[in-house]
Amino acid sequence: MALSEESKDLLQAQVELWNQSFGFMKSVALAVALDLRIADTIRHHGGAATLPQILSGIGINPSTGNLVRRARRACLQADDSVLPPHERRRRREHGELLVPYVEPRAQPFHDSVLSMGLAAWFRHEEPGKCPYALMRGATVWEMCGSSDALNASINNAMAADSRFLMRIVLEEYGETIFRGVDSLVDVAGGVGGAAAAITAAFPSLKCSVQDLPHVVAKAPSVSNVQFVAGDMFESIPPANAVFLKYVLHDWGDDKCIKLLKDCKQAIPSRDAGGKLDIGRHTLSF
Repeated sequence: MALSEESKDLLQAQVELWNQSFGFMKSVALAVALDLRIADTIRHHGGAATLPQILSGIGINPSTGNLVRRARRACLQADDSVLPPHERRRRREHGELLVPYVEPRAQPFHDSVLSMGLAAWFRHEEPGKCPYALMRGATVWEMCGSSDALNASINNAMAADSRFLMRIVLEEYGETIFRGVDSLVDVAGGVGGAAAAITAAFPSLKCSVQDLPHVVAKAPSVSNVQFVAGDMFESIPPANAVFLKYVLHDWGDDKCIKLLKDCKQAIPSRDAGGKLDIGRHTLSF
């Protein structure tokens, strides 16, 4: 099903806003790449190195390989694949000439707030611990449990995003996704922004929102929406459909696999009408 031109324009505008909002991550990636001496390792291998060679050369945990690849990609200011071969070659030659001089000039930024502690995190030996938790001693979700201000900030941001995005989802795909669904649970659904939009469009649909107790405690009363306090990694309320909006990207592979398996247990088989709906963004840096 093709998107309408209006929806395309709105979504493209949102993508551009996200890219502008997180544009500083290129500076962060550069600071991390310098600290890990990725460019030196690549030059040591003659200007081209595989990811295993880079990991071996910089001496960090192989489990961070996927993130090193992202940091390396984020350092590229533009995709040079569209350039003619001689221009790509010229860029790389100039880049190699700059390597010895970039290090001392960028030294002040290594341990600045720009790097956000990521360089230390790459060298950390405890796999699976996110940079935020390494710096603050708790995940952002755990911090929300002890900070009403942070809890409200994140809940309000997600609710605002749902007000924008769900209008497009329902207009373009509502009949395909939600028509005929008797019950739905919005896992990690915050204060019910998405659920409110869904039930307004499909009043006969019985909708539940599952989130942590401190989130549910702040949720407003929403018509035809039931709030369930609970940890999604422990259990998911049964329903005909499970909705995951902006959830999977927050967790590592093991957590995501467990969550998806639990989602499968919470819904009927596909032949019996069970559905798993996943909503997420993909950003290009």
